[in-house]
Amino acid sequence: MSRSQSQEIAVVGSPEFTTGFRLAGVRRFENIPDDEKSEDLDDAVTNVIDDEGVGIVIMHDGDLEYLSRNVRQTVETSVEPVVVTIGSGTGGGGLRDQIKRAIGIDLMDEEEETEDQE
Repeated sequence: MSRSQSQEIAVVGSPEFTTGFRLAGVRRFENIPDDEKSEDLDDAVTNVIDDEGVGIVIMHDGDLEYLSRNVRQTVETSVEPVVVTIGSGTGGGGLRDQIKRAIGIDLMDEEEETEDQE
């Protein structure tokens, strides 16, 4: 089976982590609440890595500690899809820059309009 021409980005993590990507148009995501990561994160990551329609998987780097050794090794060595982990301790601008550097696309480019209606 050949990979599809247009591969999508998948995001795996807590609902708080995935929301920004979903607002930017990412349609493939796995929401795993923090209190369920120990049980469910391995399966969620395996699902998106095994999905031939996914070309890039984005995760929070802190979530790697919840993965079993085998799944973590798969994540760290996966070439297709490529797995991008994004660090904590950065503000919104820093996160945006990290994503842009990692995948070469500014996901939030279309989201320039501000919502400062006080």
